[in-house]
Amino acid sequence: MKTFTAKPAEVVNKWIIVDAQDAIVGRLAAFVATRLRGKHRPDFTPNVDTGDHVIVINADKIHFTGKKMGDKRYYRHTGHPGGIKETSPEKILRGKHPERVVEMAIKRMLPKDSPLAKGQFSKLRVYVGAEHPHEAQQPELIDFASMNTKNVRS
Repeated sequence: MKTFTAKPAEVVNKWIIVDAQDAIVGRLAAFVATRLRGKHRPDFTPNVDTGDHVIVINADKIHFTGKKMGDKRYYRHTGHPGGIKETSPEKILRGKHPERVVEMAIKRMLPKDSPLAKGQFSKLRVYVGAEHPHEAQQPELIDFASMNTKNVRS
């Protein structure tokens, strides 16, 4: 039996929509990262981008479990001595770009420092409202909430 290896020219990428309304961030990010990498496909090849294009809508209506909304901290450094900055998901969701919470959760679940991972992450589109400009691609709606009862905050 031969080992099958997908070739980039043979891969057909689908478009899917995931509604993030009342979804738990970690579970949503894990599901989307799996779809972006293509690990849900039987022809998955680690060195070829076999993943789908993913559209996440209602990114501002996500939830965290427990007290993570206020207790969780995101850190970044300005590059200057003593330049560490911190913020919480609550501040980001109330701010100008609430979709960044979902984007960064998904990005941190992809491989690090790889041209392949950058290409996979570029196939992600996150929108705050329910509207998106990708109707021409005829995306398929994935019902993430009904896959598991733990996926949605009750």
